[in-house]
Amino acid sequence: MKDTISKGPTTVFLTGSHTNFALFLMTNPQLKRNVEHIYIMGGGIRSENPTGCCPKNSTTCQPQQCGDKGNLFTGYTSNPYAEFNIFSDPFAAYQVFHSDLPITLVPLDATNTIPINEQFFLSFEQHQRTYEAQYCFQSLKIIRDTWFNDDFYTSYFMWDSFLAGVALSIIRNGDKPLGDNEFAEMQYLNITVVTSNKPYGINDGSNPFFDGRSIPKFNLQKGSIHSGHVQTGVQDPFCFVNGSVKGQCEDGYTKELTGPDSVRVLVASKAKPSEDVNSPLDREFFNSFLEVLNLPQHSGRFNFAKQFRHYMEIFYEPDFTNQTRGIPVVFDMDMSAGDFLALMYLLKAPVESIDLKGILVSGNGWANAATIDIVYDVLHMMGRDDIPVGLGNVTALGTPHLGCEYVKAIPQGSGGLIDSDTLYGLARDLPRSPRRYTAENLMKFGAPRNTARPKLRQPLAFEVWKSITSKLTPSDKITVLTNGPLTNLANIILSDNTASSIIKNVYIVGGHIINGSSEEGNVFTVPSNKYSEFNIFLDPLAAKTVIESGLDITLVPLAAQRKVTSFSTMLQTLQINDNTPESLFANRLLSLMHDLQQKSQAYQNMDVFLGELLGAVFLVKSSNLNATMLVQPISVVINGMDKDGQIIIDSSHGKLVKILDSFDSQEYYTQFATLLGDEKQSAVIGSFDEQIKMWNKERRKYSQ
Repeated sequence: MKDTISKGPTTVFLTGSHTNFALFLMTNPQLKRNVEHIYIMGGGIRSENPTGCCPKNSTTCQPQQCGDKGNLFTGYTSNPYAEFNIFSDPFAAYQVFHSDLPITLVPLDATNTIPINEQFFLSFEQHQRTYEAQYCFQSLKIIRDTWFNDDFYTSYFMWDSFLAGVALSIIRNGDKPLGDNEFAEMQYLNITVVTSNKPYGINDGSNPFFDGRSIPKFNLQKGSIHSGHVQTGVQDPFCFVNGSVKGQCEDGYTKELTGPDSVRVLVASKAKPSEDVNSPLDREFFNSFLEVLNLPQHSGRFNFAKQFRHYMEIFYEPDFTNQTRGIPVVFDMDMSAGDFLALMYLLKAPVESIDLKGILVSGNGWANAATIDIVYDVLHMMGRDDIPVGLGNVTALGTPHLGCEYVKAIPQGSGGLIDSDTLYGLARDLPRSPRRYTAENLMKFGAPRNTARPKLRQPLAFEVWKSITSKLTPSDKITVLTNGPLTNLANIILSDNTASSIIKNVYIVGGHIINGSSEEGNVFTVPSNKYSEFNIFLDPLAAKTVIESGLDITLVPLAAQRKVTSFSTMLQTLQINDNTPESLFANRLLSLMHDLQQKSQAYQNMDVFLGELLGAVFLVKSSNLNATMLVQPISVVINGMDKDGQIIIDSSHGKLVKILDSFDSQEYYTQFATLLGDEKQSAVIGSFDEQIKMWNKERRKYSQ
């Protein structure tokens, strides 16, 4: 922003949270003069939400968001006033609105009058002459097909795209004072953004700008409009009103106000009807949207399939005919960097010793659920497109479906979601699998309707489990290796009454045992919880369920993992065995992580991911590690955030588990690097660059 705006007069569009732009304004006040105009999609002033209303004369229907100013469909019972973009960071929005810069706002007042109706959808389907039009329609169609009820055509609106249309029309018309444009009726209103709730000046622990500070942050005034209760989440008890389905919190409300605390803003109030009375489309912007999106000027040059002359989707499956298969293994991962390296290691293990049957991924661990695409890419790289991948829950056992009680402890950076979701930016270098995550679905799996391509549907973790177990012979028993929260395994235990007889062993990478030592755990984002380990902390109820299940469990605890967290030793060993694409990739990834750890305080905890490899190496090569085991009774503590996930020795009520105590750490490094560098069961295609070269050759040279 600074680089762009410092060059001269600039117009800014804000179609999400205002955090970035507020920070820019607060830290670069000298550049405000270069901001000519701000166009914002967000907020609701006089709006009345048209969704969630009851039919007339209904005596049983319970109205939901009907008539609300806002659109927080996940939290209207606590805050019926806010719109998502402003609610994301109300204080930032306040800074932007009160910046004395000219602002045009396209709020819910206007967007609620331009729902994507059926006639527009059908017209869009018939007008897809450019790649961008095709992409936009396909995106819109999958949203419609998976919409949670039958009201898509009356509850899905032209939000950000309508802002773009209104803004560009105003600019084309010369930025006239009244905002003359083709698509929306305009008016000036005096408003503000609510950042906290009355009574002001309280200290209830909710307001980070005031609580615990002798001088408020940003030099805010005590007792000011910013000093009240700040909504702490969609389930904040302060916001609920007894006997009402509507909450009282107003955080993020773009409230109409007069007096010195208000600002004058140009506001779009209503979408204009189509000027062509014979048009099947009832809004003028609909006609423009389809026309512009299909213009040949500035059109996209290609889609993915057309980008390469001889693009072809290939599924790689190994031929294990006449080969003895080893123990059946299911790998349960939360897709952290260490988990991906553990997966590569398992795929390199001789099939005669380890037969990887399937992968379950957690959506409540170190990566977002969509990171499952990287799992598919790694399998494609290793020639194992035959291995099924099941997507697990995105929330911990026993927590609200839309909650984030434990997963909020995962940082965004510092090895957390942003880093894991992209594998530190290296995921782009992996070959691209034809298997991808998709929202395609079927009614028989609980979807509201069948989508267009249900065969592409993403299987769920329990479905993959049932598919694997249905193909076992009576003598087959499964070994489960878990490298993340135990949510998936707990759900299997609770849902499959045959699980205890099918599962032979469970190896759990995680847990920190409190045994009298002062060594702390690794949940560094929750300082009050000193003795928990992340995998157990992220779903303590699931961990308790698994530990108490009576299964044969081997724990690879944090104390053992910490014995093998030397980046330099691992990298030196890998460099001796860098004969394969997977070994080279591991070297690149670990080198990058080590470099981050050395250069940034935010990445000091990176060695936690090195320890995650231990479970896979121990499973495959335990006989080489000279390991010693303990057998002890343990219990998982569930007693609030300060203690959740802690593991104690409990001779009275604990369950006996085997615990990895000591092993040959140098042999561990050697075993990992040697197997990864072995050319047997190596990658069938090493990188995306290699894939590009293949796709630019004639098909007959590589088709399979």
